[in-house]
Amino acid sequence: MGSRSIEKHRWWKEAVVYQVYPSTFLDANGDGWGDVPGIISKVPYLKELGVDVVWVSPIYKSPQVDMGYDISDYYDIDPKYGTMADVERLIAELKRHGMHLMMDIVANHTSDQHPWFLESKSATDNAKRNWYIWKKGKVDAEGNPEPPNNWCSILKDGNSGWTYDKATDEWYLSVFTPEQPDLNWELPEVRQAVQEVMRFWLDKGASGFRLDVINMISKLQTFPDADVTRPHDKYQPGTKYFVNGPRLHEFLKELNRTVFSKYDTITVGEMPAVSDDDEILKVVGSDREELNMIFIFDLVDIDIDKTEYHRFNWRQYQPKEFFDIVKRWQRVMIERDGWNTLFLENHDNPRSVSRYLSDSDEYRDKAAKLLALLQTTLSGTVYVYQGEEIGMKNAPLSWDPKEYKDVESISFWEKINKLYPGDSQKLDEARRLLQLKARDHARTPVQWDSSANAGFCKAGVEPWMRVNDDFRRVNVAAQMKPSSDGDLSVWQFWQRGLENRKKHKGAFIYGNFIAVNPEDDNVFAYTRTGSQDGTWLVVLNFSKEEQLWEVPPDFELEAWVAGNYTPNAPDKGRRGTIRLKPFEGLLGRCV
Repeated sequence: MGSRSIEKHRWWKEAVVYQVYPSTFLDANGDGWGDVPGIISKVPYLKELGVDVVWVSPIYKSPQVDMGYDISDYYDIDPKYGTMADVERLIAELKRHGMHLMMDIVANHTSDQHPWFLESKSATDNAKRNWYIWKKGKVDAEGNPEPPNNWCSILKDGNSGWTYDKATDEWYLSVFTPEQPDLNWELPEVRQAVQEVMRFWLDKGASGFRLDVINMISKLQTFPDADVTRPHDKYQPGTKYFVNGPRLHEFLKELNRTVFSKYDTITVGEMPAVSDDDEILKVVGSDREELNMIFIFDLVDIDIDKTEYHRFNWRQYQPKEFFDIVKRWQRVMIERDGWNTLFLENHDNPRSVSRYLSDSDEYRDKAAKLLALLQTTLSGTVYVYQGEEIGMKNAPLSWDPKEYKDVESISFWEKINKLYPGDSQKLDEARRLLQLKARDHARTPVQWDSSANAGFCKAGVEPWMRVNDDFRRVNVAAQMKPSSDGDLSVWQFWQRGLENRKKHKGAFIYGNFIAVNPEDDNVFAYTRTGSQDGTWLVVLNFSKEEQLWEVPPDFELEAWVAGNYTPNAPDKGRRGTIRLKPFEGLLGRCV
């Protein structure tokens, strides 16, 4: 199948989305916490990079147990971030630059401080009691209350996914933390309330939503025990019963019909723990009328041992596994008329250059550019996470675990210390896993310049999250300056790649994708072809070793036009065997 017809072109397919994690983006008022005025001040910067949509992680009023993903008021802004007037100014400033705002909506659960839940919790006969999922529990041999089933918490490792309320002698479902009770989407009034929230923000000028864990809104109503997959734990992952549940598509179609279809929206769903082609196409297929696209987790889960699925385990994977995932989803969406998201980073995952390639002083620059070349030449909507455009990396292993602020990281470290007190080997391994996998790595302050606190907040103010140690050398200001040797920084490489993508959107956004030499273990190569833009060849060496790669004999390569080792056309042969340097990426134009 060739490139898609022009009728399938949409603005949100061509958009570049930039995710702002507001608490660590930029502090404008001097309290050490990022805020909306800080975002406003950087709109021209984002425009210059090539951004079209700014996705802001939750800024609603919140107790901040899970960094704003525990919302206590959908209609107000948390004072830490500013005011509603600030958000209105942000929307206006974005529109002035021809850009859009995408809000981050959390509709699976609220904060336990939300008025809905406070009412629900107040009495078993309260009108909002059934807005949340309440159940009678069990009793153990000693007469102690036990939860209704064995589901575990997602963020509080080792704990139950239910929370006991002594006053009413019932349990409420809270699969993330006790402070995040799950809404009961079976109730029409709940769905209507969520729809009203979305209409409020769209009417205010937002252009769409990232929908947090949206595939968890439908639960199997029998709430059975989960299979025992962690023999050493009392509570078990219950995702089988609350991910892509029986009424998910009904609920999403209703959202689309009552809200999204009434506006020209961009919608992207976070959908963990599902990788089935048919199930995903039910959501993003062009004729499904559910969501524009979703975040597929295959790449961000690639280094997780599926036999014991949780964040803090790790397995070595081979580059070809990475290639095969990308190839699969490129072909599936082209052949079945769906749409991809192109992302390697977000607020819930470690830095991509640390995770997938190398963040060493020797290779980080080249590795970050290689990943940029990958993402700017594939089909789908590009998502850039704050700091990714300069190749920010994970915090170092030398950091004390006390520097980690995330609820999931803290819970994991506490669990290991409780299980293995004084066991230096176990504690060292836990520290290694924190350094590899913690969500905190994406949440260190953006490194704007080489001044105190990396320019995130003014000198003399302590940022709420520690700045990564390398900010004096790796920062935005340094990377936006022309280099003395003419080389491109990671930031400049991203900027050029995004510009080239839009210039040749027929090939890179809508074009056909064909893998080249697909059995290669270390080199990922593919072509992108559009009727007006011709054929382009991308060759990516995912190895820290030099690789010999054979240009297929039937290829007519006109020229290599870009690479991550040189600012200009790389000096490579157009036929036969070419030598690829460690982590070298090339872009060629075919005759």
